[in-house]
This record gives sequence, C-alpha cells and structure tokens, in this order.
Amino acid sequence: MKSKINSIFKEKFGKNGTLYASAGRINLIGEHTDYNGGFVFPGAIDKVIMAEIAPNGTDKVRVFSIDINEFAEFGLNESDAPAQQWARYIFGICREIIKRGGKVEGFDAVFAGNVPLGAGLSSSAALESCFAFALNDLFNGNTIDKFELARIGQSTEHNYCGVNCGIMDQFASVFGKKDNLMRLDCRSMEYEYFPFKADGYKLVLLDSKVKHALVDSPYNKRRESCERVAKTLGVETLRDADMEKLNAIRDSITAEDYFRAKYVIEEKDRVLAVCDALVKGDMETVGEKMYETHEGLSKDYEVSCVELDYLNDIARECGVTGSRIMGGGFGGCTINLVKDEIYDNFIETAKKKFNEKYGHEPVVIPVVISDGAHKVLD
Repeated sequence: MKSKINSIFKEKFGKNGTLYASAGRINLIGEHTDYNGGFVFPGAIDKVIMAEIAPNGTDKVRVFSIDINEFAEFGLNESDAPAQQWARYIFGICREIIKRGGKVEGFDAVFAGNVPLGAGLSSSAALESCFAFALNDLFNGNTIDKFELARIGQSTEHNYCGVNCGIMDQFASVFGKKDNLMRLDCRSMEYEYFPFKADGYKLVLLDSKVKHALVDSPYNKRRESCERVAKTLGVETLRDADMEKLNAIRDSITAEDYFRAKYVIEEKDRVLAVCDALVKGDMETVGEKMYETHEGLSKDYEVSCVELDYLNDIARECGVTGSRIMGGGFGGCTINLVKDEIYDNFIETAKKKFNEKYGHEPVVIPVVISDGAHKVLD
C-alpha cells in the first residue's frame, strides 16, 4: 500500500509528500453506552487508512482516493464543500480545524486503506483521524491536542456527513496504542490503558456481509428511549442509574423503554468487570461478559439480527471463549475471542454452516491491537 501511494502521488503531483496513517478500531465491550455517559473499551487495529500529503502553496485541496479511483478538488471556505461524500470527510476536517482557530492551507494528497468498509471497523474515523493528525503536523506544529483531534473528527461527522455519532471511534483512532485497549469514560473523557496481549488467544471478526435496510432510524429511536428513561429518573444520563432505580419506575415507562435502559445499565457494569478481569489475566470472565453483551443487544436492545445470532450460536458450539455482535447492529460483524487451539476449527465451521444457511460465507477478519494515528517512518 505504501509504495502504491508513493508512486501514484509522484505521478499525480510530481513530488514527494509525507506519509501518515490512522487505524480502524474494534470495541471489545461497551456498545451503545457512549451516548449514555457510560464507558467504552476500544482499541486501534492493524487495518489503516494511509495518506501521502504535501502543501501545494495554493488555497485549494487536491485529493485522490486510490480505492474509489476518484479525484476531488475544493477550496477551504464553507461554500466550497465537494459533492463526493468521501471528500466531505476531508473537507470537514479542514473546516473544523479552521473554525477552532487552527491553520490549514492548500495541500495535495493521495490515500488508500485496508480497513474493511461496512464491517463496523470505523473506516470513516480512520480517514478523519489520519487527515486531522496530518494537518496538525503540517500546518499547526502539533499544537492541537489529541482530544481536540478526536472532537474535530466527531464534529466532521455531525456537521458535514450527517451522522450524530459519539466520540469513541475517533478517540480510538487517535489514541490507539499497540497491545493496549482503552477504557474511555464518555462523560468525564478520562481514559486508561489496559494491556491486551492475550497470549494463547486470537481476536477475529466474522463479517456477515448483511446490512438490513430499515425504514426509520433505529439508532435514534434507541437513543430517544434512553433519554426518556433518564428524564423519568431525574438523571442526566443512564450512567447515573442502576437496576434498583429502574425497577422502581418500571410501571411508569413502556416495556420497550424499560428493556433498552436495562441493557445500558447492565452493559456499564460489564465493561468495568472486563477491565478487572484483564488485569487478572482472566480471559474466561472476559469471554463470559462478551456473551452476556450479545444476549442483551439481541433480546433487550434488539439491534441484532438472525444472521448475527447464528454466528454467535456457532461460536458457543465451537467452544469460543467470547463472542458478540460488534457495532451499531442490524448487520455487520461478530467479534470473537478464540483460543489458538480451536481457531482453525471455528473458522472452518462458521464458514461452512453460515454458507449452508445463508448462501455465502462470512468474511474472516483477524485483528491485532495496534497504534492509532501516526506519521509513517521509512
């Protein structure tokens, strides 16, 4: 990928630039908790967006996407927004830096990635973080702090791409550290690294390649449920709720809102339990909590689907330590914590059984916990 970007950059712009990269991410546990003021537990992975970038001495940005095979050119004013959706991510990063008083001048860029699209690994956050990190380095002397870089990515999603996302994806892409997961408190924004070498285990995603089209926005509906329960409880977010408080108001809320809140409250406790288990090297407890999360996402939060439930069932049957749906839901991946000795059998069984039932194999994506946004050294 590196040499391909190099040669295309030279061919397009007749010079050399500086290489930057940022990672996709997994989230071991802590799903739909970020907008409820809870904890998430992500890590950057060894799948990246990489870009070669060089200032061009103009007020125009010229960018070529290798993967889409498209070129975009745009100015740096609000009225200069490009038509292509992928280019809006880069435009948004430029605008959000400028809005905060940072400096961005015209530049040339060529980028590519190996973050699988549509698999819930946050390729968009990797793209945002790569360019935010690069523009901070090239034009701002790295004076913008890392949290602000993550917020710049989040604001780009909100203001230029129409996605009202939490901060987790951008945070993981910016702060990722090899062999470490990060517990982020989404209310205080405090974070802590937890070693994750997982000797004797592999992390693997199974992408169902399923995306269920839904008429309305289920993500926003789940969020509204949580906000209604928090309001009834008189708390800012469900972070400040527990099951005792929730059960006390059960008769004054809908059954649907009750189960949505139940999942979020229990998930908050599961994240903390997994952190404790990792410190002790207790992978069995980590796995047990992953299965509990899947059950909660499937039955209480209702964001799973039959294909993902089937992959989870296969994992159980094969003796996989932990497995759950990862991401927003309604399709996408399961994340699986698998002992080395059963890995090959699990992958073979999952591919065969899923293909027999649904007519295609899941895509196998092994992941290693790696560094987040960085300058690529020769």
